[in-house]
Amino acid sequence: MRLLPPLLCLAVLIAVLLGCESTSPRVTGWEGRLGPVPVERKVLPVGMLQEVRLQQDMITKGTAGRKTFRRMNPQFITIHSTQNYTGNAYNHALALKRGALRAPKRRGGNRIGFLTWHFTVQDNVAIQHLPTNEQGEHADFDGPGNNYSIGIEMCEHRGNDLARTIDNTAKLTAFLMMEHQIPLRNVVPHYHWPRQGLNPPNKNCPHFLLDNGRPGRNWRWFLSRVEAHYSRLVPGPVPRI
Repeated sequence: MRLLPPLLCLAVLIAVLLGCESTSPRVTGWEGRLGPVPVERKVLPVGMLQEVRLQQDMITKGTAGRKTFRRMNPQFITIHSTQNYTGNAYNHALALKRGALRAPKRRGGNRIGFLTWHFTVQDNVAIQHLPTNEQGEHADFDGPGNNYSIGIEMCEHRGNDLARTIDNTAKLTAFLMMEHQIPLRNVVPHYHWPRQGLNPPNKNCPHFLLDNGRPGRNWRWFLSRVEAHYSRLVPGPVPRI
């Protein structure tokens, strides 16, 4: 029997190990909890919203982060994570309405003195804070992330099922893609939008869907989940939210 040279053996071993790591442990865990998307289970757009249990609890017009109306024609969907381990979706809705999430207003930075976004999602509900035709303040100051994208925050509080939160977010994203004719390539992480004057400019967000702070296999898995839920949608009335 002919033995392989030591260097060739090492190369084969490295290739095997790399192949074994082709699936992220986080993805394996989430898939184990969720299972594959039931693409054969078709739904109308309103049915998708019922699955995510959408509730509207808007920031009041003329108050806090809605003192002025800033129209938006959304072209992107930006995915965030709250990195708040004590606050659920209802807590975030209340904080936004009270104007508790302040940020320094400055030239080239936050334009309104508040943080605002459109939806907060957890395992059993998605709460809407802003109409999707109105700008939020969640991505990149006076850049395309704020001017043209819908912001979705995923909750991370203790007791929340993160896998189901991600799946709920994928469903909501699929609905918004249909509502606004947004292509999958325009579904991006917060990381996608550099923030002028900050170091690092690209935020590690949503951190649990990035790999070493950058989009990689975890993010590609999330997009595949969005695409699969989008394939479940059948033509029908599309609520404007």
